[in-house]
Amino acid sequence: MEWWCRGIGWAGGVPGLRWRGGRVSTLTYGQALAFRAVGVRRCPGARGNPCPLEAVVPGRATGGRCPECARLDRAHSVAADTVADDPQPYRVYLAWFGPGMTKVGITAEARGEARLLEQGAVAFSWLGRGPLMAARRTEEVLRQALGVPDRVAYERKRAARHALPPAADRAREVEELYRRARAVGGWTETLEPLEFAARDHAEAFHLDGLPPLAGMVAELVGGGVVTGRLLAAAGPDLHLLVPDGRCLALDTRLMGGWILEAAGPDEAFSVPVTAVAPPVAESAQEGLF
Repeated sequence: MEWWCRGIGWAGGVPGLRWRGGRVSTLTYGQALAFRAVGVRRCPGARGNPCPLEAVVPGRATGGRCPECARLDRAHSVAADTVADDPQPYRVYLAWFGPGMTKVGITAEARGEARLLEQGAVAFSWLGRGPLMAARRTEEVLRQALGVPDRVAYERKRAARHALPPAADRAREVEELYRRARAVGGWTETLEPLEFAARDHAEAFHLDGLPPLAGMVAELVGGGVVTGRLLAAAGPDLHLLVPDGRCLALDTRLMGGWILEAAGPDEAFSVPVTAVAPPVAESAQEGLF
């Protein structure tokens, strides 16, 4: 049996590695992970359809799809603003990823908090609910009025997780954004406002007490081994304590399209890593399966 990886998923607030055929390996914090990439990385397809060419894709591409499958995926994406006639209700949310890192976004109401978990939002609040196009218009109006983006770079999110302020401070920043959003005129005429309620994912992500981030896995390579203990997971990222004592982040989007096999716990970590510079001190600033 080949274990062809499709990245990470969040079901019921719990992370799990997804595989071709619908299998899921639930991840548990503290568990040992040890796997080897086999052969070459191939496009996993899109929207439940296998890539007809099983095209080889670059190891460092977080998208992990060939151009044709990438176009198919975007053609049916609410996030890409290519869907306008979805009749189900949507929600607008305010998400917090770190100090000064907030965004406004939308998600289908039926998905609950899944979209926030997938993005690695440490804290968030719902803002309003209604039809898709009303939610989309509100997102754009608030993005411009509040001066916040609709995306936050993953590099910034990862670094922030290793030095989080207390939960009360996280909630306070989200609440301030909520108050500012409610003061923006017009959007409540087409969208039902929702009361502020801060929600926090630090426990679900297991972020308390993370050691400093030392680096990022740059890519998987054929025959390359990843081994370590799972400290935390947030969005698509796994935070691992590797055998030499470093804390490294592995973006599971880099795993999509690889066949993975179990490696021995004593095998050496052997995939490329991009080092992360340590934060500047304040005084200086002015088992796979």
